[in-house]
Amino acid sequence: MLAAVLGASLAGCSATGGKRAEERAAKAAQGHAAVDTPRWTFAMVTHSGDGDTFWDIVQSGAKQAAAKDNIKFLYAHDVEGNKQAQNVQAMIDQKVDGLIVTLAKPDAMKDVIAKAKKAGIPVITVNSGSEKSKEFGALTHIGQDEVIAGEAVGEQLNERGRKKAVCVLHEQGNVGHEQRCEGVKKSFKGELQNLYVEGTNMPNVQSSIEAKLQSDKDIDAVVTLGAPFAPTAVKAAEQAGSKAEVDTFDLNAKVADALQSGKLGFAVDQDPYLQGYEAVDLLWLYRYNRDMLGGGRPVLTGPQIVTKDDAKILADFTKRGTR
Repeated sequence: MLAAVLGASLAGCSATGGKRAEERAAKAAQGHAAVDTPRWTFAMVTHSGDGDTFWDIVQSGAKQAAAKDNIKFLYAHDVEGNKQAQNVQAMIDQKVDGLIVTLAKPDAMKDVIAKAKKAGIPVITVNSGSEKSKEFGALTHIGQDEVIAGEAVGEQLNERGRKKAVCVLHEQGNVGHEQRCEGVKKSFKGELQNLYVEGTNMPNVQSSIEAKLQSDKDIDAVVTLGAPFAPTAVKAAEQAGSKAEVDTFDLNAKVADALQSGKLGFAVDQDPYLQGYEAVDLLWLYRYNRDMLGGGRPVLTGPQIVTKDDAKILADFTKRGTR
């Protein structure tokens, strides 16, 4: 009898909770807030350059969570560390209720994050700078461990029998990019060389990779550190007459198509949509209930190795801008 009573009680709670969850989901799907908390303002300030599709996906997740959580969402970006810090200061001056920032250039961001903390604005770091997040006073970090992601790439290159690879760094001074190549070198049994290119100049990217492949015919793998650079690397290999396999960090619709066609070997995905969504949602949870995932440790969103077969499944998601 006791079991029956407990079962009925749990079923009742489950049914009620499930109904409420469905109601919240329905509201969010229609672009309406699923909560009745105050209209807080959260700002995200990143190190993105113009036209970077990766950050479009991050924003897609953040905006979805903001609509659900009754949040006014602001976004600013600049590839220069000092200008990114100025954007953060502008958000502090607007007295936002929460901040989401990247730490690709942590030295430029340290002081302004301290100012946000002094002003009583909770901060979450996202995507880059996990090793500095706690030190700078952020609540948590959401993203992938870049060294671990790099190690996953190196292991994948080993499985594919690659012997000599080049890691293409497209942004000078980005610690996350250095860590990715460091991770590849750590686990890759072959030889790895770093190639620095001017990421804001795609013709330069192509010519630099092409020249590298022409000068060293033993290179059998090219690793790019961002999805927009993968198709350019493919063109460079074709122009150089190289049979080197091109692999990449990050995923978008073009990368998914190239994976399916065989032009790319694999991609390592860190789920940018989840980074944006969880950052906003966790700030809302913190403001509402002082909740915080991770216990002070980073909340990992990757890495996930995506191959030709995986790309078929994810293709529709990439086209709608959520993967």
